[in-house]
Amino acid sequence: MTEAANGWRALAASQDTSAYGPQRIVCLTEEPTEWLYMLGEERRIVGISGYTVRPPRAREEKPKVSAYLSAKIDKIVELRPDCVIGFSDLQADIAAQLIRHGIQVTIFNQRSVAEIFSMMYQLAAMVGQVERGLGLIGQMQQRLLEIEQAARSLKRRPQVFFEEWHDPHISCIAWVSELVGIAGGDDCFPELAKEAMGKGRIIADGLEIVQRAPDIIFGSWCGKKFRPELVAARPGWENVPAIKNNQLFEIKSSEILQPGPAALTDGVEKLHKFILGWDAAHG
Repeated sequence: MTEAANGWRALAASQDTSAYGPQRIVCLTEEPTEWLYMLGEERRIVGISGYTVRPPRAREEKPKVSAYLSAKIDKIVELRPDCVIGFSDLQADIAAQLIRHGIQVTIFNQRSVAEIFSMMYQLAAMVGQVERGLGLIGQMQQRLLEIEQAARSLKRRPQVFFEEWHDPHISCIAWVSELVGIAGGDDCFPELAKEAMGKGRIIADGLEIVQRAPDIIFGSWCGKKFRPELVAARPGWENVPAIKNNQLFEIKSSEILQPGPAALTDGVEKLHKFILGWDAAHG
């Protein structure tokens, strides 16, 4: 009898519900990798994104099989995954190639804080870790509520410009804008945050940013080091409050621009820390 024919019998005899989920997972982005490690299910991961830095040990333990917009399809096929997990329409072409190889692909498209939590719940369920997943999610949600409550004591909420890219200027995506609000600030460009694609959040005229007079500027240049001195030297920006008061800060993209645990923990904590510092000095 073939292994496939025996498969359902093994499931029927097992008391372990996690056996129903994928056993060999390739993660095309960092956030599912980080979450699976947090769930204690890293044994399932057989391939990761080359951009993965969280947790650090993943880079040492798992083969790197993809960038963001490209992947080593042949190498992924050789790993015999029973599920490949990716993020967003930007990975649609990778997904299509893998599907043509007969591989199951799950592409999440989380863009808000609520959707990040939903993705985390779904992935926890896929690997039989609903209880542990809900426990960790509950801890994160409780901390967000605590941060939001603490922000109510601010003397004034600062205007915040969060720059995802500098040439052209790209304002922050929805979950970042939400986290800025939770941390105590007000996004200078809330109307752009709903745009899923970066091209929809381009600010063609930098003087429009000047006009909105941000009190704090956060930079997270998609993996490139943020250069506050270059921002401060932009023509016509000398009277921007953030520049006059030296309130320009980097938050690494791995901590805020990946829609997973990092943004909901380290990312929002750093936003809150800098906002509290601004309030103490300038609020």
